[in-house]
Amino acid sequence: MSNFVDESNLCARGGDGGAGCVSFRREAHVPYGGPDGGDGGDGGDVWLVADRNVASLLSFRDHPHRIATSGTHGQGAKKHGRRGKDVEVSVPIGTTVLDHETGEQLVDLAVHGDRWMAAQGGQGGKGNARFLSNKRRAPAFAEQGEKSVDTWFRLELKLLADVALVGFPSAGKSTLISVMSRAKPKIADYPFTTLEPNLGVVRVDSDNEFVMADLPGLIEGASDGHGLGLQFLRHIERARVLVYLIDLSSVDGPSPAEQLEILKHELGSYQPNLLARPSIVVGSKNDVLTIEDWGDSLSGPNRPELSISSATTDGIQTLKWRLAELVGEAREQDDVRPGYVIHRPEPVGVAVERDMDGAWRVIGRSAERAVALSDLTDPGALRYAQGRLERLGVNKALRSAGVREGEEVRIGDFAFEYSDDSEQVLQ
Repeated sequence: MSNFVDESNLCARGGDGGAGCVSFRREAHVPYGGPDGGDGGDGGDVWLVADRNVASLLSFRDHPHRIATSGTHGQGAKKHGRRGKDVEVSVPIGTTVLDHETGEQLVDLAVHGDRWMAAQGGQGGKGNARFLSNKRRAPAFAEQGEKSVDTWFRLELKLLADVALVGFPSAGKSTLISVMSRAKPKIADYPFTTLEPNLGVVRVDSDNEFVMADLPGLIEGASDGHGLGLQFLRHIERARVLVYLIDLSSVDGPSPAEQLEILKHELGSYQPNLLARPSIVVGSKNDVLTIEDWGDSLSGPNRPELSISSATTDGIQTLKWRLAELVGEAREQDDVRPGYVIHRPEPVGVAVERDMDGAWRVIGRSAERAVALSDLTDPGALRYAQGRLERLGVNKALRSAGVREGEEVRIGDFAFEYSDDSEQVLQ
């Protein structure tokens, strides 16, 4: 089984928040007591971190779950619970995170050090000392800790390489990268020897080097899923320069001109802007047949700019310098952002939607927390939750949505009948 994995699932869950404590200070010879319950600790977060030292998504193949630790509960004497520890998950540079259900791209971790919060820990509940006020002198309630839920994502790796070799199976890509760098890909005289991408660092001189990627061979219909096309075409997306490697020795299969036409068609079908990427056409295996041997069929736009032989190293040094020139120009045009980026979830307000059965649902983490963390059987907790929903704008949102008297409204797992007789939401 291959150790290179470029697709995987991830299930992330933050730690649960600790519960707040209900406690009252009772000490001998102390004239003033009162509530002194501490807050629960927040749960830890799950972060994905782009790391140049990680090569693939292998660690997720058999173990996709990543769970942060929970916060501890509050205690008396206003002792707050300990916060849960964050979990940092290292992923390769070039990892994109997709919504598991919709396939929407959520984040692209393209630079070493980029961080993305995959799961936020639950918020710790407030102890009863937090609810002390002039009107509420002895609060006998506290909040529960917020529970976290599993969230599934799809991870896809798109390799970061300066140069990508594009060609038919057995065009000589693996041999070329082994000659130009210290990469040691599998080389054999049958098609689809390369079943996973190979990266190699090509050193031109002491101050000039670039990364080259050898990708599995493309065939006609690759953009429709034939061969290994769809599985590896995405690795071409990030390459600055494309090398169309044309097999000059192909006599029984597609001619060099046909190879070039098919390769460009497949790239254009997969992603049209790839055809505008800086590129060079190179004829390989010129120790068997040369460009001149193909006559007019390789004239004009079909004519390779260079021809090489990995077996004899003919033209290899010229190709190195030409690719270094193209890579240098592409690097100058790239908008390279300095440093890394930290991605956090954006704050979400309150919204009102209608469920399939006709009931109304209030959407928003802050509103859901207001009812989920409180013991609504306690009159004091109920009044506090009502005031909190009012401050969050839930009443206004319900009226704006057109909720009528007696209709069912749901907030999280809590349901109630709406009444506009008072400013209070929970009846």
